[in-house]
Amino acid sequence: MSKAVLGEAQSVRNFIKHHYRHFNAACVVDAAEGYIAHLAGGGKMFVTLAGAVSTAELGLSFAEMIRQDKVHGICSTGANLEEDIFNLVAHDHYRRVPQYRNLTAEEEFALRNQGLNRVTDTCIPEEEAMRRIERKCLKLWQKAGKEGKRYFPYEYMYQLIESGAIKNDYQIDPKDSWVVAACEKNLPIFTPGWEDSTLGNIFVANVMRGDVSSYHVVKSGVEQMAALVEWYQANSKAQSIGFFQIGGGIAGDFPICVVPLIVQDLRKECRLWGYFCQISDSTTSYGSYSGAVPNEKITWGKLGISTPRFIIESDATIVAPLVFAYVLGV
Repeated sequence: MSKAVLGEAQSVRNFIKHHYRHFNAACVVDAAEGYIAHLAGGGKMFVTLAGAVSTAELGLSFAEMIRQDKVHGICSTGANLEEDIFNLVAHDHYRRVPQYRNLTAEEEFALRNQGLNRVTDTCIPEEEAMRRIERKCLKLWQKAGKEGKRYFPYEYMYQLIESGAIKNDYQIDPKDSWVVAACEKNLPIFTPGWEDSTLGNIFVANVMRGDVSSYHVVKSGVEQMAALVEWYQANSKAQSIGFFQIGGGIAGDFPICVVPLIVQDLRKECRLWGYFCQISDSTTSYGSYSGAVPNEKITWGKLGISTPRFIIESDATIVAPLVFAYVLGV
């Protein structure tokens, strides 16, 4: 490799601009430049997190985006919300399995018997991560029940952080936790389908056993949608809000429909989303799990004709940190 190329490689942004010139790679540059332009024009950005990107330690780059005010609202699967906290308190107990593609059923069973729950190449330790946080959350759920209070799932995570209840358990630098960063900025984290998560399952079990007084201490999905409507209306009055989607599924589908909800169902005026980008290694198509192609979203009143629209067909764990580094000017 030439000295010139080595020099460029010292800057992620310069490296990407030099080498990512065509096809899917060029879209990485276009999407990142569009992100920067949207913020420079006074806009805000809403980011959605699907899959298990927290266990892939996306916090290493995403947390800095939050700290530098490049992110203003988040929609996450319940798994990503909790798994960032699991990693925060149990990182040293995680086990990486590089040969995960070759595991036999018997080897998978052996991991299970060791209390190691596998997410691709990474095993989350049951006792050190999940049960540790369960014990902390149980106290918060019980306290809310006694006080007659109700909170969103992310607010319980913020209580864990702000109270210092888990501070002595930190096993990574908290600057690498995106939930800690979001807590410091007091960003809303919407978690549709939260019951489809480990803590969601644990919560249900505790209510059924009678250890938590009521399901109502955790606010529901429809209440989260109402809160999102209020957040979008308040934040889009003077500024355009962009939509940066990592993966597909409910984390993206839930929040993007807030605009047609406001316009078509609530029958009030509001801005359309002012920027759209999705990173997915599952090809977007009409009716697919990973979501519709951007143009289809125009027919639903989510995006406009002039809305900058990007699709990056790649692994988000590879591409998202590159886009974030580009936006941050690294």
